[in-house]
Amino acid sequence: MAATEDKMNEAENPEDQDAKAARDAAEAMAKAAEPIDLAAAEAEAEAEEEAEESAEEMADAVVENADEEPNELVVAFGEIADLKDKLLRAMAETENMRRRSDRERADTRKYAVADFARDMLAVSDNLQRALSAISDDARDGNPELSQLLEGVELTRKELKGHFTKHGIKEINPLGEKLDPNFHQAVVQLDDPEAAQGTVVQVMQPGYVIHDRLLRAAMVGVAKGVPAAKTEAAEATAEAPEEENGASGYNVDTQA
Repeated sequence: MAATEDKMNEAENPEDQDAKAARDAAEAMAKAAEPIDLAAAEAEAEAEEEAEESAEEMADAVVENADEEPNELVVAFGEIADLKDKLLRAMAETENMRRRSDRERADTRKYAVADFARDMLAVSDNLQRALSAISDDARDGNPELSQLLEGVELTRKELKGHFTKHGIKEINPLGEKLDPNFHQAVVQLDDPEAAQGTVVQVMQPGYVIHDRLLRAAMVGVAKGVPAAKTEAAEATAEAPEEENGASGYNVDTQA
């Protein structure tokens, strides 16, 4: 009913419609007559284009990240390098253990008889003392004693042969410089012909097994020349020779 009344009013007032159309035309002409800011329009257009490009780039990045997958070849090479490093470390550790085991086995084989040999040194010393206790004159006057001592000598030689077989050697440092690593000085002796610290007497020989000390040699070392005599000798050597009561120096008395 309302629509019908409106249509009837429009049909009844044709002048109002013409006035409205005239106003719209005047407004359009006024807008067309206004000056256009070209710089603002270009800036607005560029801003719109940049916004569109940024949106496109962001969309492409999202798509690439979504489609990107880890490189299986790179992962495989990394695992291979890790396994190779572990293998080399395991091989090096195994080789070190093998070498250490070989060294320990060799040392055990070389020095296994050290304790037994150290006990047998006393037997060798006693045999040597028995031989040293009998003089040559007593041997010549008693054939039976001479034969007994000969058996003792053979026993001692056989024992030394077994020592040598197992790498045991005797240390007899007579005339050598004292070495604290192999010699044990128990006394100092006066010997003007020997330098200080020289071994001048061996009271008990020492022994080594391969390159290890089995027993240190008990020795006596020379004291050396007393300090007073040494100073006197040096003073004598430094004093100038005097002949006919005059010194050996020539003095110029002329000015």
